[in-house]
Amino acid sequence: MSSDSLPPGPGRSGPAPSVPAPSDSVEAGRVRPTIGRGEKVRTAVLAATLAELAEMRYAALTVDAVARRAGVHKTTVYRRWKDKDGLIVDALAGQIAAEIPIPDTGTVDGDLRLLARGLAAWLRGPSGAAVLAVMLSEAAQAPGLAAARAQIFDDRLQRAEPIITRAVERGELPAGIDPAAVIKAVAAPLYFRVLITAEPVDDEAADRSVTAALAAARNGGLG
Repeated sequence: MSSDSLPPGPGRSGPAPSVPAPSDSVEAGRVRPTIGRGEKVRTAVLAATLAELAEMRYAALTVDAVARRAGVHKTTVYRRWKDKDGLIVDALAGQIAAEIPIPDTGTVDGDLRLLARGLAAWLRGPSGAAVLAVMLSEAAQAPGLAAARAQIFDDRLQRAEPIITRAVERGELPAGIDPAAVIKAVAAPLYFRVLITAEPVDDEAADRSVTAALAAARNGGLG
């Protein structure tokens, strides 16, 4: 029996280990950038999705482009999300509580000014641009995307309403006022400037929207 046919035993090694299949970071013999796995990959892919949306808009967004920007292979993306709409839904859902803090300064004027300025900054930034890109695209009526968009705005509205509730308790606004109506009156002029008139959305515009909303609220126009 030749040495090649002897079974493994003490002092004799077994068959050579098999070579693992190339990972997602290798494509056609070429090493691709990699950032690890798990939550880190998910975060990078969703951030890349928002960035691509902001730059390319919905119709031009591709999974390949998202994968390149995130530094992963496209098969990694497809294992987690079946298509670009699934990617966008997750990316938008991640914006629900992000980037616009709900202040508590002790006055309704101070709270609403900080809230409005935070909204203005978000609208000027990449995340706001990405959400607006979906709102203005043919994807706006797709069930999954429409639900994600509604969740973003409903959640933000609900989190901001205590600003008005506290103001009523302090006597700054009349009882019976509709908190949601006041918050919408603050936000609506800013969205109008972005979506309709293409005017700057800056701190000055934010402050003016607050002044107008509070005047209407104090005069009983938002009950």
